[in-house]
Amino acid sequence: MDEREDEILADELAALAAAGGGGGGLTRFVAKLMRKNVHEIDLVVALPFEDAVERVAQVLGRAGRTVDAVSEPGADQRTIRVVAGGGYGGMNPVVVTARVTRGEVSTSGVRLRAAAKEGLIRQRAGERTAARLAALLAI
Repeated sequence: MDEREDEILADELAALAAAGGGGGGLTRFVAKLMRKNVHEIDLVVALPFEDAVERVAQVLGRAGRTVDAVSEPGADQRTIRVVAGGGYGGMNPVVVTARVTRGEVSTSGVRLRAAAKEGLIRQRAGERTAARLAALLAI
């Protein structure tokens, strides 16, 4: 999962640079060398599995655009991945991965992981995005 996160983040940063008139190739290379700010939060939501998957997909879908279908090892879990905007002005791409697992009859587990590249100025975009989305899921 970490390698794919790095690729997605590098591609997103390169696309931003190219849109701003810069060189996307150099930005992609530099982005792969930058450190990541990653934060994971485990939640238990009071929804049956299918309802929890739908809720997580809705919340993440409003936060960003869906990318990268993730293979599923079994029927007891689903993974949803989006790229959201974080940091100052929402300009720093953040890869958010939510893994929903089947719990008891009326509960489900959600592991929320947000990862963003950090430049010279630490914005903690991964941490802040994970906390913001966890709060939305907890409601």
